[in-house]
Amino acid sequence: MSSPQPSAGPRAAPDPRDGTDPRHAIETVFRIESPRIIAAVARIVRDVGIAEELAQDALVAALEQWPRDGVPDNPGAWLMATARHRAVDLIRRRENYARKLAEIGRTLETTAPPEEPADPDDIDDDLLRLVFTACHPVLSAEARIALTLRLLGGLTTAEIARAFLTPEPTVAQRIVRAKKTLATKNVAFEVPYGPERGARLGSVLDVIYLIFNEGYAATAGDDWLRPALCEDALRLARVLSGLMPKEPEVHALTSLLEFQASRTAARIGPNGEPVLLKDQSRHRWNRMLIARGIAALHRADATATGAPGPYALQAAIAACHAHAHTYDETDWTSIATLYGLLAARAPSPVVELNRAVAVSMAQGPAEGLELVDALAAEPALRDYHLLPSVRGDLLARLGRTAEAREEFARAAGLARNERERELLRGKLRSLGDQ
Repeated sequence: MSSPQPSAGPRAAPDPRDGTDPRHAIETVFRIESPRIIAAVARIVRDVGIAEELAQDALVAALEQWPRDGVPDNPGAWLMATARHRAVDLIRRRENYARKLAEIGRTLETTAPPEEPADPDDIDDDLLRLVFTACHPVLSAEARIALTLRLLGGLTTAEIARAFLTPEPTVAQRIVRAKKTLATKNVAFEVPYGPERGARLGSVLDVIYLIFNEGYAATAGDDWLRPALCEDALRLARVLSGLMPKEPEVHALTSLLEFQASRTAARIGPNGEPVLLKDQSRHRWNRMLIARGIAALHRADATATGAPGPYALQAAIAACHAHAHTYDETDWTSIATLYGLLAARAPSPVVELNRAVAVSMAQGPAEGLELVDALAAEPALRDYHLLPSVRGDLLARLGRTAEAREEFARAAGLARNERERELLRGKLRSLGDQ
């Protein structure tokens, strides 16, 4: 039994022979296939930067040959074989790789893509190696995100820059430095085993989660949502789930993102304005994604051997929302309990703030406000706009309108996203001059 083939999620590869613009079709096929091509070539040359260049060389060759000679029966296999042959040629030109070439040359001369490992217990997939390499802790969080989106998400430097509202030269620099760091630090192109895998896996999951979160609630700019980032992160999570079927937190993260993505259409109004959870039309929630989230959460539970991890707890919280047919039917008591477990498992001021909201819904605004006030001195929340926003909501529910107005004004001043800033100003206006 072979290990599961990673899926490209909702994106399907087009057939470049269907009469559409050949260049556009070829580039689309390459974008979908490039992560596996780069991963396979990186296993040969042991350098993700060189692997990406060789993959680009294969794209250039396709753009030159396919419109002239016709599209091969298996475009992905053609691109893979071309890139791998160029990798072999590169090794041949380097004398210090002569011994290595002699050892592996017999398996590299084939034109077919590399076979998946026969043993499902042996995680020996090139794409998985690439995931762990791009998310290596030796890189900064920003560099990991940029490199992951570049190598695994197939995004261009310009697209990454637009997604995170960062100057394109800054993103380009991060990617170049990340590749150089991996090379100079001699980071092995491998999947770690034992305790190191657990430590590295956390970094991989965190990067995917950060990418999704930036799309789900943009930090800055004019747009509340960036759906393309959510789609890329969800696709990466699904791929990782297929590659690591026995890792409960991988399934849990996938579950969490499926649940969160199910609400995307309901989170924005007709003019792009944010729609809060309590005001969302649950008929617009995607039931198929909710079903996928439930299935992934079951897989996480089935593979867990101990206490649930942070992503499993967050997925369980998201499931509580998904199971509620209306906002008033939400099981806030269970959500508050789950947040308590999450705070113990992965302590964080933000988790505590979310717990305070759940407690306020389960027990009343006074109890929630007490927890929020305990966070006032947290350095990490000093410039976090959601702290005064939550406090403003609780004060308003308690009838302390003047104090609530001050909190909403402060939150609006701290918010960097224009849509969110306008939402907070709307809350301020709704309180009138009381």
